[in-house]
Amino acid sequence: MGKTSKDKRDIYYRLAKEEGWRARSAFKLLQINEEYKIFDGVLRAVDLCAAPGSWSQVLSKHLRKNTENPDDVKIVAVDLQAMAALPGVKQIQGDITKVSTANEIIQEFQGQKADLVVCDGAPDVTGLHDIDEYVQSQLLLAALNITTHVLKTGGIFVAKIFRGKDVTLLYSQLKQFFELVTVTKPRSSRNSSIEAFVVCQNYNPPPGYEPTMVNPLLDHKYCDFNQFTGINRFIVPFNSCGDINAYDSDTSYPLNLDGQNTYEYREPVQSPINPPYKDILEKTKKL
Repeated sequence: MGKTSKDKRDIYYRLAKEEGWRARSAFKLLQINEEYKIFDGVLRAVDLCAAPGSWSQVLSKHLRKNTENPDDVKIVAVDLQAMAALPGVKQIQGDITKVSTANEIIQEFQGQKADLVVCDGAPDVTGLHDIDEYVQSQLLLAALNITTHVLKTGGIFVAKIFRGKDVTLLYSQLKQFFELVTVTKPRSSRNSSIEAFVVCQNYNPPPGYEPTMVNPLLDHKYCDFNQFTGINRFIVPFNSCGDINAYDSDTSYPLNLDGQNTYEYREPVQSPINPPYKDILEKTKKL
């Protein structure tokens, strides 16, 4: 099927609207869970950089299967932007680089720590891969930093990365805190994108490590970089996840799926409530 035809659409975007997800990124977390079972036994979870909330939706739906009492499940969504409310999800509009935000998360868990922390945050991309990769890596380190405050020993951390030449450095930094780190690419993530995700399992910080908002990963005493250079160069584990029979995010499909005769347009599940571009749109209308 040609990609230039006007009757082709992003299949995951359409499926997200039909299934009630706020964004197609929901399928990325679902496929990661299918491969790594990251939801098993999880009752307390944190969604960093959560807006518009599709990953919080996935957590809310699936974690309630882990207990007979839905009130046992606690999900905290954190973002600088305001986000439309979700049932069963506590929202914190705050900065993930602030100790106060970490303390507020722990307070919501009544002094306990999270079983799972996820982060699908990303900067506004420039198209210059080296710059985008660097900025994304700094966002990842900020997410890891607050994770060291709120994640229990043995917990799981999942976050977006941009693959590039420095992925080995990121891997070495993450390995200081987790026993198993894998870079994975869900099938719903376009192959043409440098996006991937790190799945970090069994949180186990270095002996004597004390969480601090001064980025701990810039302190080289926690990192033995020699083991990743020269003849000791390490190949970062990489895994493609998601059913190979599923829809390909780089392929175009007809609007009418199998078994359907007509196509019905659906509005987005949740439009942005206060997007950064809102002021520009208002100014443009006045020109």
